[in-house]
Amino acid sequence: MSDLDRKLGERSFGLSRGAKAVSAVAPLLIAEGLTKSYVSAAGRITVFEDLTLQVAEGEMVAIVGPSGAGKSTLLHLMGGLDRPSAGAVRFGEFDIFKLSDVDLARFRNREVGFIFQLHHLLPEFTAIENVMMPLLIRRTPPREARLAAESLLGKVGLADRARHRPGELSGGEQARVAIARALVNRPRVLLGDEPTGDLDARTSESVHSLLMEVHRSHGLTSIIVTHNERLASICDRVLQLENGRLFDESGK
Repeated sequence: MSDLDRKLGERSFGLSRGAKAVSAVAPLLIAEGLTKSYVSAAGRITVFEDLTLQVAEGEMVAIVGPSGAGKSTLLHLMGGLDRPSAGAVRFGEFDIFKLSDVDLARFRNREVGFIFQLHHLLPEFTAIENVMMPLLIRRTPPREARLAAESLLGKVGLADRARHRPGELSGGEQARVAIARALVNRPRVLLGDEPTGDLDARTSESVHSLLMEVHRSHGLTSIIVTHNERLASICDRVLQLENGRLFDESGK
């Protein structure tokens, strides 16, 4: 049993996905003393320092702020895509950055779904093949992976577009494929980095509704980085990241 399997096996979140009770508001993701800095020709650049953030299980949180504030950097740290200069990110009871690189990659694949503004769909593969990819990485049998991908594409309204490549899909359809791909491994956490940033207002609205629907129906804990006020407004909390600090703007 790997270090990751042992730690995930030891965790206790109390409720199955989607259950509603007081214990469901216990923190699932906790950032403590999170610091990220870079060394450049001009010297050390600190994006933010000593940030603290708690996200309850089942919560949907928006992170807003000016360009360059470090929103995407924070999101990448929360999902284990990058390592901090200092501090910890706890998933349940354990610090994900105490995992080896191999186990951290496995954690991301098993527990976190990512949606990016540019979607990062593989252009040579069809929609269904793109959705299958995370399962194939886990060595899921291809038939099982295909059935799961077909089911999710149906749920996001793309059953009839499953055999089309990304270049044959509209921007909104590509966003829906990206959402299906993020969900195919049944993650506990969904992280979105400007998921509707390149879409027109009408298409964005439909994708917002889909994000809220899958957040609820899949019992997710979601963090969404966005400049879109409408998307932020449907979240449980809105956090402003500015000048290296987080402020609660939601009043909730």
